[in-house]
Amino acid sequence: MLTDTAGLHHVTGIVGDAQSAIDFYGGVLGLRLVTQTVNFEDILQHHLYFGDAAGRPGTVLTHFADPHGDPGRFGAPQPESVAFVVPDGSLAYWADRLADHEVAVEGPLERFDERVLRFADPAGTRLELVAGPPVPGDVEPWTEGPIPTDRAIRGLHGVATLSVNPYATAGALETLGFEHEAEDGDRIRYRASGSRAAVVDVLDRDAAFGREGQGTLHHVAVRVESEDALHEWRDLFDERGDDVSRVKDRHVFHSLYVREPGGILLELATETDGVAASGPTGGPGESLYLPEWFERDRELIESQLPELTAPTGSETDESGDSPTDR
Repeated sequence: MLTDTAGLHHVTGIVGDAQSAIDFYGGVLGLRLVTQTVNFEDILQHHLYFGDAAGRPGTVLTHFADPHGDPGRFGAPQPESVAFVVPDGSLAYWADRLADHEVAVEGPLERFDERVLRFADPAGTRLELVAGPPVPGDVEPWTEGPIPTDRAIRGLHGVATLSVNPYATAGALETLGFEHEAEDGDRIRYRASGSRAAVVDVLDRDAAFGREGQGTLHHVAVRVESEDALHEWRDLFDERGDDVSRVKDRHVFHSLYVREPGGILLELATETDGVAASGPTGGPGESLYLPEWFERDRELIESQLPELTAPTGSETDESGDSPTDR
């Protein structure tokens, strides 16, 4: 018997420069770089994982770094944006912080019972900070970064999808266990049963066709309880005639991919205690982590990839004082 998903596992996008992504997500947004590894489909590309201290499912945004790829073109079918939860009352802080880092901000906007800031990362990926929903009690923010604990990001809130067939996308979400919750204009909200990262908004609007590339979101992953359950889900999607992959070993979890009829690429990924992984010389995110089947190629891989620097500690001004202490 298949069990409904509890919500999002992670969301993955595409950027150009890996270090710029680290500087933004770690240095500006204050997320932890929990893993730097390689794209398992292209070992000469970095794959970066950002999240809470352990990279728990429901807190993680990942990026493939493709420095030689073309910029993407926003459109359908794509995930339109990814949103993070921040504490209620913190949006003014975030608006000022983003402005200080020369990031254009839209909002705060009112949506459902929430207030939202919209902005983009250096590659153009559409991001949101959402205040208003309860902060997940089972998610602790990363406390060793530059953001005060009482304003820090508490994981993912959800994603919005821009589908070529919103009804088909809604049907796929309902199959996975999401339930229709509310509507706000052309935005239809679906919610899973979990306490964190449980929201997917289906946008029912006209849009030109997009093109995958830098600045676009690649796929949305939802949580599945076990590898055995993945095989059951695969059988279901296969029987329906959906474009579904085999079950894959991603080392820190197992997963499969399905392209639902509305065109959104979904991943089903197994629950874990976290996706943080350590390289040979440091803690999570501090050096390149490779699963054992790539270790024999480490010298080749490292020679072709840029060396990356993870953010460390809090920001300080010229006086030596940390802004998180003021």
